[in-house]
Parts: sequence; structure tokens; C-alpha cells
Amino acid sequence: MFRKVLVANRGEIAVRVIRCLREMNIASVAVYSDADRGALHVQMADEAVWVGPAPSIESYLRIECILEAARTTGAEAIHPGYGFLSENAGFAKACAEAGIKFIGPSWEAIEEMGSKTAARRLAIRANAPVVPGTERGIADPEEARKAGAQIGYPVLLKASAGGGGKGMRRVDTEADLAASMRDASSEAERAFGSGEVYLEKLIERPRHIEIQVLGDEDGHLIHLGERECSIQRRHQKVIEESPSPLVLARPELRQQIGEAALRIAREAKYSNAGTLEFLADQHGSFYFLEMNTRLQVEHPVTEWVTGIDLVRWQILIAAGEKLTIQQKDISWNGSGIECRVYAEDPENNFFPSPGRIVQYVEPSGPGVRVDGGVYPGWTVPIDYDPLLAKLSVWADSRPAAIERMRRAVSEFRVLGITTNLALFGEIFADEAFAAGNLDTAFLDRFMQRRFTGAVDPQQLAAIIVAAAKSESQNPQKVLENGSVESAWRAVRRRELMR
Repeated sequence: MFRKVLVANRGEIAVRVIRCLREMNIASVAVYSDADRGALHVQMADEAVWVGPAPSIESYLRIECILEAARTTGAEAIHPGYGFLSENAGFAKACAEAGIKFIGPSWEAIEEMGSKTAARRLAIRANAPVVPGTERGIADPEEARKAGAQIGYPVLLKASAGGGGKGMRRVDTEADLAASMRDASSEAERAFGSGEVYLEKLIERPRHIEIQVLGDEDGHLIHLGERECSIQRRHQKVIEESPSPLVLARPELRQQIGEAALRIAREAKYSNAGTLEFLADQHGSFYFLEMNTRLQVEHPVTEWVTGIDLVRWQILIAAGEKLTIQQKDISWNGSGIECRVYAEDPENNFFPSPGRIVQYVEPSGPGVRVDGGVYPGWTVPIDYDPLLAKLSVWADSRPAAIERMRRAVSEFRVLGITTNLALFGEIFADEAFAAGNLDTAFLDRFMQRRFTGAVDPQQLAAIIVAAAKSESQNPQKVLENGSVESAWRAVRRRELMR
């Protein structure tokens, strides 16, 4: 077993890994930038090494600095967390060449599955269903036009080298294709260093279902079931749960999607923890989307329902341990739900809201877990993703888990900055969410319903008058300057500041 492990990340995931290392009696090393000198993960680690200025490209993404920190502290292994270098095949290869164990899959598997087009080809070889689309990146507009005509509109343009919605464009007609292709390629180049894009059939109102896999370095692979991640904003997940409401309605889907995921993982000779993402349509048909060759942000909900510590197994597998769990040993108990608590303003298009946290009180009680990375007095920097914490709950049924989450959200206190906690309170009280009527456009529709749903003329007049008062304007001016939506948002901002 390792004596010392460096955690090449920050925030709540670094804290999560450090806690696991402490339970395993393994010394931990944190890395930090100028912006993170006082960060919680730095305080919790046994040692901490400065790696550069605040911009991640000058600190957390500098491979040689991370490796030097491991060498100087005597760390035998590096846990990359998620984000930053976690899916960088070059980093995993550099670790291997330096004699430092990378806690994750092989660099070859990262490289193959890191390209969405290469992953599609592999999935086809594994006889797994894929969304109709091109198997390789396309640079020529004429080739894209022919592919679009063959696939059928609407289509999605997607970056071959990355995700998170960057380099992605919906294209409804051939006339829009060339301009959309230029924009998508340019954005992909800025985000991932590669402007290669490919075309994929747009699945209308899809559900985002992912399968957690775990495998040792001797080729023994299992899956730990599914997570529903359909509630997203700008293609970033916001709420995740396991089991999926779709699987609760159609239990046979878990085995079908799980077996498809294992076929793909075996074809990739995959080891350690990984996630295969699928789109499912409203009829239950599913299609492979991509693979994340790392731990996922939403891993706690899988840990809740299976009782398996994924981070511990990541470390054990990297240390050469064999996976002692068989597929027949896995059972799924109760329901786990997670929401990502961000420093952002839902009333202002989810704009980041960095600043100093004046008060921070986490909820607790039976079946409540908070994976946090901040504390009272901490200043949330502008340089990184504004994720503060992950709040997750478990109960013996989905309705009970929703009620527990509503209680936990109501107890969570973060003052001094704007967060999305109030929005979660509304979502978990929503009838459509309770019914499990989910798809990737759920949050967009929900935000629309907040200010357009069932508003009678008297209510509308009250909203406009209240907005006018809050902005020191007359009602006519409010209507001239914006829509009812802006008036509603003004009211919401005033209410949240009370």
C-alpha cells in the first residue's frame, strides 16, 4: 500500500480524497495556487506544496510542477480528482515515466476514450448502441453537409476532444450548418486545443443516464448501476440521483445499459473507476454518448445506494489490489439524491457569484452527507469553478429522499454570497420532479414556469408594481425596459435579499 499520496486538485474533491487517505492511514500532500493558500484542502492535508499563481494554467495544470511536488515530498502516487489533469493522457503517461502511480486508468485508455469519435468507434466494436452520427471529426463544410443530410436534422455539432457543452451547437437546418460549424470549432479550439468537431443526431427530450464501472488491473470489471443526471444547466449537471426514475419504471433497463457499459469498458481494457454516459429517449431506447475516465462529481449517490466507497477502491486498485466484489454481490438499496451547491445567481442566468462567505452552516441528521470545500470567512475565488459543496441524501424510497433533501436544503445556510440553494428548494417541491418527468431540458422549462406559469392579471400587475418599487421606477418604465421575466427576476432578487 502507498505510504503517501499527492492530491492534484482543489476544493471539495481534494477534501474528499484526503479524508479517505486519512482513514487508510496514508499521508496526504495537497497542492495549491496563490488563490488557495488558505483553502480547506490545504489545511487538512499532512503537507502542502505551492504550484503557482491563481490561473489554473499557471498552477494546477502545470504537469511538471505537480510531478516535482510529488518527487520532493516523496509521494508514491497521485490522485487527480476530477477536472484539471484527471483526463489528461499526457499527465498519466508522465506519471508512469516518472515512476509515480496515477490513481486512475492507463494513459492509453484515457487517450482512446478521451476522443469522443474514437470512443464511438470503440462502442460500435463492442456492439453497443450509439447515437447516429459521424465516426470521425469533420473539418470540411461540404463533408459536414453530406453527413447532416444523411443523419437527418436536427443535429448536434460536438467537440471531439471535450465536453461540458463547449464546442456544442444545435443545428436545425442545412442553412445554419456552416456558421454553426465555424462557431463550434472556434470554441472547441479555445477550450480544448483542438477544433475538431463531429455530427450527431439530436435526440429530442433525452434523459442523461450514466453507468458507474469499477475494474482492477487484472481485467475484472463490474458495474454499480445507473445515475440519472438529466437536470442540467448549459450542459452541466446540477442534480443527480440513483436509481433513475426511468429504471424504477423499467427495471430491466439497468441490466441492459449496465451490460452495454461493461462491453465498452472491456473493449477499452479499462481499469479503476470510470463512467459511461448514455442518452435514453422517452421510449426507453438508449445510446452510448461518451466515457469519463475518472471519478465523477456525483459519485456519492452511487456510494449511498451500493454502500461501496469508490475512492477507497480507486486507491486499492492503483496499489495492485484485486477487486474482490463480484457483479452478483451488488445490490441497490433505497434512493440517493445529490445537488451541487454553487456560488452563482440563478436569477441572473446562473452567473458566478464569488466573494467572502460570512456564514456557512451545513445540514446534518440521518441520511444527510455534505462534501464541502469551504468554511466561514473563506473568499470564493473567481479563478475556478464556483462549486462550494455537494449536498446528498439517502432514504429508503425516492419520495422519502426528496422530502429529506427538502429538509436538508432548508437547513443549509450560506451568507455573504449568492447561491443556488433557494432554487433547489423550489425544484424539490416541484410536481414534475416528484413524478420523475425528467429530461435534459427540465431546468430550462422549470425556469420558464417560475415566471410564466398560472399568473393571473392581478398577480401580474402585483409583480410589475413590486418590480417597479424595487428598481425605483414606475410600472410603465419596467414594461418598456424589459419583459415580465425581468420584472419577476427583480422581485425574486428582492425576496432573496430579505
